[in-house]
Amino acid sequence: MNGHKVTMLGTGLIGLFYTRALHSQRNRDRVQVVYSRSQERAAAFARENDVPVTSTDLEEAIAHPETDVVVIGLPNNLHKEAVELCAKHGKAVLCTKPLARTGAEAKEILDIAEGAGIFGGYLEDLAYTPKTLKAVAAVEAGQIGDVTWARSRETHPGPHSAWFWDADQAGGGAVIDLGCHCIEIIRSYMGKGNRPVEVMAWTDTLVHPIEAEDNAIALIKFESGAIGQFEVSWTFRGGMDLRDEVAGTEGTIWTNHFLRTGFEMFSSGKDGGYVAEKSESASGWLFPVGDEVHELGYTDMFTDMFDSLDESRVPRESFYDGYVVNVVMDAVYASAKSGRWESVQLDDWRGGTTERLARKRREHEGKTVIKEEQMPDGRRKLILKDESTGAFSDVVT
Repeated sequence: MNGHKVTMLGTGLIGLFYTRALHSQRNRDRVQVVYSRSQERAAAFARENDVPVTSTDLEEAIAHPETDVVVIGLPNNLHKEAVELCAKHGKAVLCTKPLARTGAEAKEILDIAEGAGIFGGYLEDLAYTPKTLKAVAAVEAGQIGDVTWARSRETHPGPHSAWFWDADQAGGGAVIDLGCHCIEIIRSYMGKGNRPVEVMAWTDTLVHPIEAEDNAIALIKFESGAIGQFEVSWTFRGGMDLRDEVAGTEGTIWTNHFLRTGFEMFSSGKDGGYVAEKSESASGWLFPVGDEVHELGYTDMFTDMFDSLDESRVPRESFYDGYVVNVVMDAVYASAKSGRWESVQLDDWRGGTTERLARKRREHEGKTVIKEEQMPDGRRKLILKDESTGAFSDVVT
């Protein structure tokens, strides 16, 4: 099957990662056109990444007759305009996270793409990391039972580009930048059909002289009764910390994606170079990442996107998923402002209903078994409840 020719919108770090992933993964999808507001930057990017065509005109780049897919790696405030142009010219579009600055804007983007009948893929790379894919598969196979709690943490010293720090262009701060990753990772573990219903959140600007938040914590209640928790920060020192935890009725999963990956190196800093994304030093004990593009999920993400496009199916991460994430983030900001639990205002919910987690009952001699454990001497201990009296007791057998 022939590969796809891509228009890459943006020449920042994300555009670079995307281009390297595309040129290395299936080895048949190539960036044919690169767009940048700066001709100098576009030319340098094209030269460094073997891209034939450059443009400083957004519509010209999107409408280029030799490309059939557009990848958006632009600031958040430009996503809607780019999707509108993709719809106008009938191009499949893959958009970086977050889909938009607000839930309402995300819904407009979703409606534009669906109304034009074009393919829309949501580039949420951290939902595609190798460890996440394997962990989600284990959860879906029932290996840890019913999920009761999921936690996702992303922290680092702050974004690379100036526009990220501008709340008007970005739509917010650390929540918009990092919380979108965490929310979709949590949804992957909870099940996409498990509706997020309420949020309690705290945000603050503790360090940087900006209007947007640089730290945040949130709790997300799901229809099943399970809880999601995320922590994000632009003030964490020491690199980029990506960790997830999932607890279920039959097991637990812990994953560490980036800061501690089993690769450790000491350097005096002589002739120091690039170590890993968001690394703050090139001396001392360092934690490089073997294949950064792969470990951050870009390889599997683009494979899924282009395979889905070829097979006319919905990708694992779609524009609809991006819309749900934006609406949850709206609730995060509303809760941080009100100091109360706030409802997740999903006007377009396509996930059906999820039953509440059931409390399963097991008996021992007519009493309810609360817990069973093995004692150091090999005997078995049971914590019991007498339903008729409400009394709790323990029995060693």
